[in-house]
Amino acid sequence: MQSALSKNRIFRFAPSPNGLLHLGHALSAMLNHDLAAACGGRFLLRVEDIDPARSRPEFEATIYRDLAWLGLDWEKPVRRQSEHLEFYGEALERLKAMGVLYPGFLSRGEVKARVLAHEAAGGVWPRDPDGAPLYPTEERKLDRGEALARIAAGRQHAWRLDMDRARALAPAVLDWAEAGAGPEGGTGLLAARPERWGDVILSRPDAPASYHLAVVLDDAVQGITDVVRGQDLFHATAVHRLLQSLLGLPAPAYRHHGLVPGPDGRKLSKSNQDTGIAAYRERGVSPAGIRALLAGYGFVFH
Repeated sequence: MQSALSKNRIFRFAPSPNGLLHLGHALSAMLNHDLAAACGGRFLLRVEDIDPARSRPEFEATIYRDLAWLGLDWEKPVRRQSEHLEFYGEALERLKAMGVLYPGFLSRGEVKARVLAHEAAGGVWPRDPDGAPLYPTEERKLDRGEALARIAAGRQHAWRLDMDRARALAPAVLDWAEAGAGPEGGTGLLAARPERWGDVILSRPDAPASYHLAVVLDDAVQGITDVVRGQDLFHATAVHRLLQSLLGLPAPAYRHHGLVPGPDGRKLSKSNQDTGIAAYRERGVSPAGIRALLAGYGFVFH
């Protein structure tokens, strides 16, 4: 007999419709589906289509087809991020009112040029856990009137999180419960270090909410209790915990799983058609065969 607590557990799979699903997506989707079934919980599907430049309706249709072929079912209706832009905008305005956001005007090219010049002179530019250079911080102190004038003049900008101010408003001890493991094996109650990411983008002209902002808001409004996802997002959890703290959102339990290696040993990519779920289906592989293939990599289903 399932306890009341287990029946209230909610899992989700949240792909972006910007390419074909691959084996890594199949792993995450099946793990979430199976864990929900094992505890009498719920399994939700969310389509993260907030980036209109990359999202395609044909890829969204393929997501539904591939997941159904794998034997998964999910609650309806599906939450689509593009239908909730006002919701994300309201949260962004709250953060602005808290004084933890500022407009950043430097382009990627300008930041890259700074980094190259700095490193060519023998300096070491700080980088985030993914290896990308941190954004320069001098615009944190830009006069508000000057910043608004630049925006009014049509200057391209992104709203960035002032990490120092945001961290000062959050609890001194910020952590999360990890039921899986990080790339270096971290598990259990882990300290969150969002400052390693620098002043992350929370909104830009072509995407009104970044992945970081949208995911914590969606997880909260959908009542997600368990986030099960790949280790490539393990370090990003620190930023998510910070935003949850600032916005007064609940913190789900996290379980990060290993990544399915591609033919070259690297993380799978949607650009690699050969590892797409559809490609396996077309070659006559069954859903049971997909599970067996993933089990061969050492992944355990529940």
